[in-house]
Formats: sequence, C-alpha cells, structure tokens
Amino acid sequence: MANSAQATKRARQAEKHRIHNASMRSEMRTKVKKILAAVEAGDKEAANAAFRVAQSSLDGMARKGIIEKNKAARNKSRLNARIKAMA
Repeated sequence: MANSAQATKRARQAEKHRIHNASMRSEMRTKVKKILAAVEAGDKEAANAAFRVAQSSLDGMARKGIIEKNKAARNKSRLNARIKAMA
C-alpha cells in the first residue's frame, strides 16, 4: 500500500488510466470485428466505412501510447488487405 499522499494519488490515477485504456482496447477490438463481419458478409461498402472509423481509432490509440504504433500499422495493413481481397 502507498505510504505517502503522492503515492496514493499515483495509485489512484494509475487505476483510472488502466480502466480507461482497457475500455479503449475493447472498443478497438469491437471495431475490428465489425470490419471482419462485413468482409465475411461480402459487403465491401460497409467494410470500407468500418475501416475508416477503425483506422482513425487505431491511429489515435497509437498516438496516446495505448497500443504500439507498429501494432496499429500491422492491424490496418492486414484489415486493408482483407478488404482489397474481396474484389
């Protein structure tokens, strides 16, 4: 347990950030699943629309350090390849 007021505050902030980051990661996974569902259904329009939303979200999370920038780039690349392969 924290022994000072500063350490107590940092522990409180860390827990708040952990919960927020977990929520953001969950939201990211949901957006990726929407793209994959649209690809499976063969709906290229919906897949492209979902990809634009997910792309922005992935970039923002990478910028804030919630995920690594290479992970964001890898996810975007793989999802885009799946959409292009629908042709």
